[in-house]
Amino acid sequence: EPAPAPATAPAPVAAMATVTAVDLGSAVGPDKRVTTPTATFKPTDTIYASVATSTSDPAASVPARLGAKWTFQDGQTVKDDSADATLTGAGNTTFSINSPNGFPAGKYKVEISLDGTVVQTRDFEVK
Repeated sequence: EPAPAPATAPAPVAAMATVTAVDLGSAVGPDKRVTTPTATFKPTDTIYASVATSTSDPAASVPARLGAKWTFQDGQTVKDDSADATLTGAGNTTFSINSPNGFPAGKYKVEISLDGTVVQTRDFEVK
């Protein structure tokens, strides 16, 4: 009889990063988390998006590119922002927009992307 084939070790799985939550607010704390989540803002507010991330292996460092694309109800891009990050375990990354002259009233949205793929969308309003 042929000898049994030697067992092969499974290939190591690269740690993955995921976006676990997105909160909007007009202020963030030192931990980069929104202090009071809201979806309604005044025209003069600075609007923050706090993006919570985690990695499948809490000890692994995962290079990632996070993005935040802010758009007005007419489809116009207010700001397209991105940040390269090395994510380890759970953490938060913050994006923000502000307008010295005030944002026009209306509906807006922010699309949060991870490595170029939109993973979360949040709608908000300025009034």
